Amino acid sequence: MAEGSTRYAALLRGVNVGTTRIAMADLRRLVADLGHEDVKTYLQSGNAVFTSRETDTGKLAQGIERAIADELGLTVPVLVRSGADLAAVAAASPYAGRQDDPTRVLVAFLSAKPTAAKVKDLTAPAGENLEYEVIGRELHLHFPDGGYGRTKFTNAYLEKKLGLVATTRNWKSVLALRDLTGG
Repeated sequence: MAEGSTRYAALLRGVNVGTTRIAMADLRRLVADLGHEDVKTYLQSGNAVFTSRETDTGKLAQGIERAIADELGLTVPVLVRSGADLAAVAAASPYAGRQDDPTRVLVAFLSAKPTAAKVKDLTAPAGENLEYEVIGRELHLHFPDGGYGRTKFTNAYLEKKLGLVATTRNWKSVLALRDLTGG
């Protein structure tokens, strides 16, 4: 890694899970064309890892969003976290040690830290057994009875309740992105 550079993960919201399709080769090319180095993708769900001298994660996210819009004609929210951010997220998980199944422990990455009032008003949908805790710009989730597949506590639900962009990754992905960013 070049001196003064930082390793980052770009987390794209809602890619390759619904109607928004982006080939990972295109995503790698777009990120590299922005001047970022050592670009890799993880899985097909919109995770790109790269090295950059830029330190403003908001600027990094906006640059990738703009490139996707300009080149692919798609509006895709992007959140960027540094390797250090991802290491802190992994270390802070209140649920990681309580579950062997990585599909039952997840992290919803948020575009900003939610206000205390929004967090206080956040409740799980009726009848759902889940635990959650907001720590900084992340919402840690635990589904003791099953995975994320059937919940109504989705990115869209969180975005409506918190007024922020949210994109969720399972625990295995969180740890892989942490490791890929050197966090």
